[in-house]
Amino acid sequence: MNEIITFAVTVIIISSSGVMSPGPLFAANVTYGIRQGVKAGLKMAYGHTIIEFPLILLLGFGVISLDKFPEFRIIISVVGALALFVFAALQIKSVFKEKFQLKSESRHGPFLAGMLFTGLNPFFIIWWFTIGLKLITDSIEIWSFAGLAIMFGLHIWMDYVWLMSVALVSKKGSGLLSNRNYKIFMIGISGLLIYFGITFLQDVWY
Repeated sequence: MNEIITFAVTVIIISSSGVMSPGPLFAANVTYGIRQGVKAGLKMAYGHTIIEFPLILLLGFGVISLDKFPEFRIIISVVGALALFVFAALQIKSVFKEKFQLKSESRHGPFLAGMLFTGLNPFFIIWWFTIGLKLITDSIEIWSFAGLAIMFGLHIWMDYVWLMSVALVSKKGSGLLSNRNYKIFMIGISGLLIYFGITFLQDVWY
């Protein structure tokens, strides 16, 4: 029981770096949310899932094949840790570099935009091939292939809650997504990413 709780907390915290990161998906969600409210966030999440789910399955099958090699887990742990450090540094840099913009122009509906801004987002692809792959590897090691479903369930709900919440807040014009509050939140997330990067390296050393 403690094992799944620990894993769940790890997945949720680390996933937040991808789910809540600023980018085209977030910006488009705000734009559609202003006009359509929470329904826009739900449609955006549907489109996002259509791209994300097959990618996770492909990575999961790859992990099962490559896990026969003892060096595989070490490589994934090191690459995942380095990726966490890099993403944390980039997030902190973006926080202090310029004011975060909430405006985005898109001619696509929220569902199609969710697919396009997910599949064509380099940050998304890199995140899953580095940080996300480490989570997939750990889940399969603990619960075999069933762990993939557990990991996906622990991750995907965050996409829906985040996108729907942002769309709802955008519609209501709340100050919760002010530039200052968002930056403070992302600095906190960056600190947690650094912490988990250190724990990834500890998996190699101990």
